[in-house]
Amino acid sequence: MNIDIICVGKIKEKYILDGIKEYKKRLTPYCKLRIIEAIEQKAPENLSEKEKAQVLEREGNSILQKLNPSSFVVALCIEGRALFSEEMAKKLSDLMIDGKSHITFIIGGSLGLSPEVKARADLCLSFSKLTFPHQLMKLMLLEQIYRWFKIINGEPYHK
Repeated sequence: MNIDIICVGKIKEKYILDGIKEYKKRLTPYCKLRIIEAIEQKAPENLSEKEKAQVLEREGNSILQKLNPSSFVVALCIEGRALFSEEMAKKLSDLMIDGKSHITFIIGGSLGLSPEVKARADLCLSFSKLTFPHQLMKLMLLEQIYRWFKIINGEPYHK
């Protein structure tokens, strides 16, 4: 299984980088993982709606250019479907059984994802109705991917 995570921006916080490194190591037996960073646009607090749309469009274009055309795309967005870990593990397992060997998860920037990215997604997934920093979301996603593989393989970890 090939898994790409396309995310907007770079992570600077050491504790997040350490967590990402740990989960990348843990995922090595289960998948080939690539983390692809898209360029984050500057988005000050006082942007007009038009300026916000322009930022989302530029980030969205950057994301879409990095997509593998044959990949099953999962966009992480607050308005997406909320699934239990077991449900997402089953979805991942079903994709593997159906011959989908490439899955791409997309994490937007501070303004979220453009409508074009959401439209390209095969699944819009919500981790919560809460808002999380997009840098932390990368670590949370890696932990969940690891959890999904443990569930699929019937291995201890998930409780």
